[in-house]
Amino acid sequence: MLTPLAYGLAIVLNLFVVFIGARFLLVPRAAAAGYGVPAKKDGDAAYLTIKGLRDGSYGLLGLALLAFAGAHAAAWFMLVVAINPLGDTVVVLRNGGTKAVAFGVHFATAVIVLVNAALLFAV
Repeated sequence: MLTPLAYGLAIVLNLFVVFIGARFLLVPRAAAAGYGVPAKKDGDAAYLTIKGLRDGSYGLLGLALLAFAGAHAAAWFMLVVAINPLGDTVVVLRNGGTKAVAFGVHFATAVIVLVNAALLFAV
């Protein structure tokens, strides 16, 4: 019972991160607004592209680890990658974003990722 839950949650989380990466590549300004810190009209779009590539590659790496290395490797990956949404929480708070987005989206994501890491370690 625990194995399908751990793997299922990991797959959903990784696919969601791939989706977020694709969104930053395809509609960067809308994605930045959803992130909690809207992009400036005259800002450097390269940073939004970097975010898209980072998120997309992390999601694909997580899926590859699940498929080819197993639960233990994926658990370590989730444990380490939880740093990203924790850092995103701080970025949103330091750059004028709302506490609702910082904690309700980014911090909550970090907690879910850490729970998933624990589930994967338990498998």
